[in-house]
Amino acid sequence: MGHGTMRRKSEGKRLTAREQGILHYVTEGRANKEIASQLDISVRTVQKHLQRVYAKLGVKSRTAAALLAVKEKVEKE
Repeated sequence: MGHGTMRRKSEGKRLTAREQGILHYVTEGRANKEIASQLDISVRTVQKHLQRVYAKLGVKSRTAAALLAVKEKVEKE
């Protein structure tokens, strides 16, 4: 997922590489604190990236974003 350009078909807004990377970690079940530590950024920065991910994907939760990401990945394979 970190290599593609995931976008919601209805939205047409592409995720940045950083947003894709963070979403990938979310699909692995990692907490914001773990993601922040892995990427050497603050937890608040992770939260801001996730807010943009949710908006771009047209979802309202972490779970919905992760499910969509997994579904999109499966459809691409």
